[in-house]
Amino acid sequence: MSISLFDLSGRRALVTGSSQGIGHAIARGLAAAGAEIVVNGRDAERLSKAAGELRETGAVVHELAFDVTDHEGVRVAIDRFEAETGAIDILVNNAGKQQRVPLEEFPADGFDDLMQTNIASVFHVSQACARHMIARKEGKIVNICSVQTALARPGTAPYTATKGAVANLTKGMATDWAKHGLQINGLAPGYFATPMNKALVEDAEFTAWLEKRTPAGRWGEVDELVGTAIFLSSSASSFVNGTTIFVDGGMTACV
Repeated sequence: MSISLFDLSGRRALVTGSSQGIGHAIARGLAAAGAEIVVNGRDAERLSKAAGELRETGAVVHELAFDVTDHEGVRVAIDRFEAETGAIDILVNNAGKQQRVPLEEFPADGFDDLMQTNIASVFHVSQACARHMIARKEGKIVNICSVQTALARPGTAPYTATKGAVANLTKGMATDWAKHGLQINGLAPGYFATPMNKALVEDAEFTAWLEKRTPAGRWGEVDELVGTAIFLSSSASSFVNGTTIFVDGGMTACV
């Protein structure tokens, strides 16, 4: 197998929620593999800062601010970008949020917010991009799932539901769109040291539990997601479709 199968030169990748954390690390990794990057977020100032950091590494970066939960706004932004700048060859659906509240106290508006941000956004952005990919007969979509696609913890039932849904939506996308030359797969991180997990990282009791529960014995570092993201975005995964790859230090492999 030639290493060129992993080369993303000449391709353009949109990573939603790429101002920080996992999204920013994946954007940086795809750029290092040769891709042009389209960063996305709702906060234009934070997005501009993230784009500047990527440009300092030599990456070609475009900024595309839109709200992933706004179906019409997403469609307009994607269509305009395709018409004015060029093709989006790779989409990484990374935007998402977490809310930790006991289920019996979980607020209804918080539940709805998680559904829109974590599930509906994947549908909105994927559909907008896929319509162009289908016309070109090629494209890559990587949906960021979670270790909680397969497991649950107290206080996170709605989040767990959203990530299980993303994995099944991934299967549905592959079922509908593989015949058009698209590959759609999931990448499920375990517990990674990110801004969203800051409170857990700083919780000594939780970290001690995590180190015992995870065969690798530690938190993951965001750069450890890059290799799988490149694989799923490249020609190396040309016959991989509708699956979810867990990058979790072995957590889902054991009890």
